[in-house]
Amino acid sequence: MSPTLTLSIDAMGGDHGPSVVIPGLALAAAEMGPGVRFLVHGDEAKIAPELARHTALKALVEIRHTEKFVAMDEKPAQAMRRGKGSSVWNAVEAVKTGEAVAAVSAGNTGALMAISMLILRLAADINRPALTASWPTAGGITTVLDVGANVESDAEQLVEFAIMGAAFHHALHGGGRPTVGLLNVGSEEQKGHEEVREAHALLRATDFEFDYHGFVEGDDIAKGTVNVVVTDGFTGNILLKTAEGVVRFIANELRGALKSSPLNMMGALLATSGLKSLRTKLDPGAVNGAPLLGLNGIVIKSHGSADAKSYAAAVVVAADLARSDFLAQIDRSVKRLTAVLAQPTPAQAESV
Repeated sequence: MSPTLTLSIDAMGGDHGPSVVIPGLALAAAEMGPGVRFLVHGDEAKIAPELARHTALKALVEIRHTEKFVAMDEKPAQAMRRGKGSSVWNAVEAVKTGEAVAAVSAGNTGALMAISMLILRLAADINRPALTASWPTAGGITTVLDVGANVESDAEQLVEFAIMGAAFHHALHGGGRPTVGLLNVGSEEQKGHEEVREAHALLRATDFEFDYHGFVEGDDIAKGTVNVVVTDGFTGNILLKTAEGVVRFIANELRGALKSSPLNMMGALLATSGLKSLRTKLDPGAVNGAPLLGLNGIVIKSHGSADAKSYAAAVVVAADLARSDFLAQIDRSVKRLTAVLAQPTPAQAESV
């Protein structure tokens, strides 16, 4: 019998707090089956009434009471100063102490990142953390990173993102060796700034636990050309927000067009099945759950506006990563990168 998996939950994070978190845990527990329990951090007076509505979940939950929480609009520096003892702080600390194998929060992204880095620290030889996005594409799901943790990234950091993204994608989606592409303004060797070209050379020259495809362009993401797309956080965040805005625009325009006349409404009724399928594919909640990559532990960020079904998806991601060799795979590949970087360049070798 497999050992019990304990997940640490920030019940007060997000736009809705326990009213979404607890039903989300109930859905996740039903999907994952036996062998999972939850440490739920937050205000017991708000958690207990929600938990009372889910009888089957009660035996799996231990409430860790705290009235402190980090607001969604709180600045990371402020959250670090006054966050000790808050629901998100305690949720992450349970991973550090070994009480839980992963933490999940729908709270303030900047505060979660800052608190997680302070408590768990970066893994050995990792220079920067990264945020991922799971992108619905023609080929299924593509992992895109970094989407906001770092404004600038040098060549070594971009390669680290490739390593972490590939390990995450493989742990979550399985299959063979993931394919990785480096986002650029063109596929030609001479295109892009110096950091991108240097990262490209490193990825081509080193045998990691994934297959390096080369440069990819923006339209390759929706095509599903590769499993993992790597870029810096500045570009990635603009890319993500632009895509989200376009999806909302198309959805609103489509909704308006389908309601513009009785004939169109009749057509929409006939096309209900197809429209539902499209909505499901484009629904960000269906692929909710972004890990903060590069830490000494697993921390999952859920959408702040997640509903119960979407929150459950983030909890399942945490469990799947905890059951995989995700962190060990990253460690192996980063050590390989460190060894490559330690080798003298041809110019250095000639000068010896």
